[in-house]
Amino acid sequence: MKVDAFLVNSFTANGSGGNPAGVVLQADNLSNEQKLAIAQVVGYSETAFVSQDDEVDFGLSFFTITGEVDFCGHATLAAFSIMYKKGVITAGRYVQRTKVGLLAVTIASNGQIVMEQKLPEYLGVYGYEAISELIGIDVKTLASTQLPIEVISTGLPDIMVPVPFGYLDKIQVNEHLLSEFCKKHDLVGLHAFELCEEKSGLAASCRNFAPLFGIPEESATGSASGALACYLSKYLSSEHMNDFTFEQGRAMNCVSIITASVESNELATLKVMVGGFAQEIGRQQIFV
Repeated sequence: MKVDAFLVNSFTANGSGGNPAGVVLQADNLSNEQKLAIAQVVGYSETAFVSQDDEVDFGLSFFTITGEVDFCGHATLAAFSIMYKKGVITAGRYVQRTKVGLLAVTIASNGQIVMEQKLPEYLGVYGYEAISELIGIDVKTLASTQLPIEVISTGLPDIMVPVPFGYLDKIQVNEHLLSEFCKKHDLVGLHAFELCEEKSGLAASCRNFAPLFGIPEESATGSASGALACYLSKYLSSEHMNDFTFEQGRAMNCVSIITASVESNELATLKVMVGGFAQEIGRQQIFV
């Protein structure tokens, strides 16, 4: 069987940068083994497979080069951007079925994709000592932020790690230790960030590491950006609607821009949205 995989950069900044994902449309007849094989040939951190669904607009599944994951933000953005640009769908609101639940996706006429994410789960706090050796930054430096290190999931559980301004690019990840830590605690990866000066227009610059899933570093991570927006809303903001712009991929010379918003009231978070633009960069024919 011949399968076409679209190659797409997600969360681009003015058409450049971003994080590449594969997209396979009309994937209804593909087995999980075939999807994994396709994802391995594509070779990106994630490939999205789009199928029809009896109850909602589409069903999406996501595969890394090592196996299936429950959700992927940048691959979702890639999939809906390709469907929009190829005329499969028009601007509007759609619902996708994922392994984390039913999630809405809105497409603006300018091609911006905004994705609803799962409401946040706050899964525990780690001490600075536990994280220090994973990223090569000493305990005292980490502690100087006076912010907690917390696991948050808006689809995938990531460790939110604040570092002082100027230290983000100094991170040296021990991939073996981080993989073992994530395996032990049932986590996907680590999302480190430094807060930015207000005049920059950015809330934070970020780096994401998930070596357990074959991703040494990722240049844009949608699910972790939703989690980070929830973290910042929880610890640094008091308004009921918070809008954030994040930069990621700078250390990889592949800058990405990700927007995120959190809507809440006095009792709970009501909605988490992550958005951005995508750019098709090629197409690959794969035989399975």
